[in-house]
Amino acid sequence: MELRLLATFEKVAEVLSFTRAAAELGYAQSSVTSQVKALETALGTELFERLGGRIRLTGAGERLLPYARRMAELAEEARAAVAAGEAAGTITIGTMESLTTYRLPPLLEYVHHRYPAVRLALRPTLGDATRQALRQGTYDLGFLMEAETEHDGLETEVLAPEPLALVAAPDHALVGRTGLAAADLAGTALVGTEPGCAYRDLFEAELAGAGAGTSRPDFLEFGTIEASKRAVASGLGIALLPRITVQEELASGALAALGWEPPFTLFTQLAWRRGKRLPAHVRLFVEQARRLARE
Repeated sequence: MELRLLATFEKVAEVLSFTRAAAELGYAQSSVTSQVKALETALGTELFERLGGRIRLTGAGERLLPYARRMAELAEEARAAVAAGEAAGTITIGTMESLTTYRLPPLLEYVHHRYPAVRLALRPTLGDATRQALRQGTYDLGFLMEAETEHDGLETEVLAPEPLALVAAPDHALVGRTGLAAADLAGTALVGTEPGCAYRDLFEAELAGAGAGTSRPDFLEFGTIEASKRAVASGLGIALLPRITVQEELASGALAALGWEPPFTLFTQLAWRRGKRLPAHVRLFVEQARRLARE
């Protein structure tokens, strides 16, 4: 069994569409179909049932899928091991405070200790600035936290959804109320990071669209998440923040989560300029980011 055929099978099994798999893999649909047929011939069994315009995995296909995923993971590990001998150079990475502080330390520590010849240069920028720097070649990689997962001129690796929490001081009047709507937040003081931060902008748009106030929502702006959390704990307002940034405060009771669920989902993503051939040390970093995201 060729790894290439298994990778194609895995993608078709993931999206359950030959057409969509071909688009995501950059193949012609006929190529995807022929690769799946070649794998079926090699195994002597059908992997998909064709039901008119739809497909689904057969029993054999369901049994093969976890093996295909494991073999793909081993192939990535093998490439990383081979690349480790030549892993040297600087990686300039655009990222944001919440990811740098709360998501990236395990990845940064792993690369720093395992590949000491790789130098990581982190640049604090928000989404639009990060994307622009990637397109211009100023950054090698960029971490994004956005609702959109496709960006013009960029290749994007979606690592994980990023849960959000609307938090307040424990004695805030809204604490304990369930099923809050955006309109229920009218007149409530708001704490936020600077404009351009995806969750701040989406929250602001949601409040404005729901009529939660007579004009554009007014935020008390703080330069960092830590400062924002302290402001909320002091009773200066409520804030929508990535849940990972407030886990400790929620557990200790320093902050309380309000009963409002954001109607949007953000995804932590790793991006680079489309068409750029990534050097070995940058590919290694990307593969380790994928591995840690899976774990």
